[in-house]
Amino acid sequence: MKTYLTPVNEIKRNWFVVDAQQQVLGRLASEVAIRLRGKHKANYSTFQDTGDFVIVVNAEKIRLTGKKLDNKKYYNHSGYMGGIKERSAKEILEKSPEELVYLAVKGMLPKTTLGRAQLKKLKVYAGADHPHEAQQPANLEF
Repeated sequence: MKTYLTPVNEIKRNWFVVDAQQQVLGRLASEVAIRLRGKHKANYSTFQDTGDFVIVVNAEKIRLTGKKLDNKKYYNHSGYMGGIKERSAKEILEKSPEELVYLAVKGMLPKTTLGRAQLKKLKVYAGADHPHEAQQPANLEF
């Protein structure tokens, strides 16, 4: 049996809007990652980018369960000795709530060139407004 290869000009990419208000971060991120990868489509293949564009609005009203708001830590390193920086989820949510959703979805995508291309189709906004009305996005409920 051969693997079906969808021609690039036949890949349909739809636009979806997801309202993150009172949604749990991990559950929202996993559903968004599925849409970005295209796993909900019949023509999904692991080596092709068949996913859709996803717009996440109201990222500032996202919810974390348990004590994750204080205990969950995000690290980044400058590459120099002692250059590790640590931030809690609460700090990130206060400064830039878009980054919290972005990092959660990024962790659920493949760490390859394809994964980086799929991540570019994610648009996250803190408020309820977004500049993608021309694409006529459909609402997506989880």
